Amino acid sequence: MTAAESATETETETDPPTAELDAPYRGLSPTAAADFNRDGFAHLSGVLSPETIAHFEPVVTAEVIRLNTQHQPLSERDTYGKAFLQVSNIWRQNETVKQLVFSRRLAGIAAALLGVHAVRIYHDQALYKEPGGGITPWHADQYYWPLSSDRCATIWLPLQETPVDMGPLAFARGSHNLSYGRDLPISDESERRLKQAVAEQRFEDVVEPYALGDASFHRGWTFHHAGPNRGSVPRRVMTVIYMDADIRLAEPTNENQVNDRAWMPGTVIGQVPDSALNPVLFA
Repeated sequence: MTAAESATETETETDPPTAELDAPYRGLSPTAAADFNRDGFAHLSGVLSPETIAHFEPVVTAEVIRLNTQHQPLSERDTYGKAFLQVSNIWRQNETVKQLVFSRRLAGIAAALLGVHAVRIYHDQALYKEPGGGITPWHADQYYWPLSSDRCATIWLPLQETPVDMGPLAFARGSHNLSYGRDLPISDESERRLKQAVAEQRFEDVVEPYALGDASFHRGWTFHHAGPNRGSVPRRVMTVIYMDADIRLAEPTNENQVNDRAWMPGTVIGQVPDSALNPVLFA
């Protein structure tokens, strides 16, 4: 073997396993978009390899530790505070995390499921449920989003195997078609009222473990929740919110939506949020 061949082999062996981030995902069925439209969510297998997850998890975790502002003991927090540690737009803080967040593979899945030609990012969010962390109350994300349509979806990407005891995300199948409860922020009240609505409407509460490399996507109005983390390590999850690239900023309907306009700086009502924080990730 020549010196050049040896160097090439060494470079190949030490390259981070990130090539699949931009490679198409082959796991969608021909009916995936229709199923997503019917159910309001999709739980997919093998979205990323264990090797790729292992490459990014320590970096995301280190950034969550560095950027986290929640330092109260669990016992002194309210229900929302007990649900998870929350750090947003980590892609702006770390180039390695940006590689994951800007993955064309992940954005391409979102576009395919939503049935749109292109998606842009709203923002990312790490959600770490500590050992002993409490429930994530029933809620619908789009309560917070001042957007002109429901063509938006969130990927929930666990950074470890996630058995039921760790509190995986769970969904009420078909609940995105129900207009009731869309005025509720995540809270004890949303837990009580939406749990009752799910039972009364006989929506299936789909609670499933996640293998390493699994990910789910859910629509903005899909009711979802998570159980407590009864494990001994944090439940580490990275999320990205994707929106139809042609979506527009809508008139806010609550104070939380007023605050969420900060994720789309410089965008005026009726305008596509084509800001520096909302680039197109797949087209």
